[in-house]
Amino acid sequence: MNKMKKIPMRKCVATGEMKPKKELVRIVRSKEGDVSIDPTGKKSGRGAYLSLNREAILLAQKKNSLANHLQTSIDPALYEELLGLIEKEKRQS
Repeated sequence: MNKMKKIPMRKCVATGEMKPKKELVRIVRSKEGDVSIDPTGKKSGRGAYLSLNREAILLAQKKNSLANHLQTSIDPALYEELLGLIEKEKRQS
């Protein structure tokens, strides 16, 4: 019997779509209030997931959905870093 492995699904805070966790990037706010990108998905703290595409990141920035979800202000540099991450992913594939 071949058991299908359950794919962990997460909701993108910008678009509200459910996607496999691997297609999303986790942004985490630590207890100290530092917001950072968590590529491993293992850091402790309050996490929010974002789709790895330009539209979702820009939408999150426009709607302030990350800031609302993590209950803290988001440095615009974080969005730049996320957009840079997407560019890197594109070049590798």
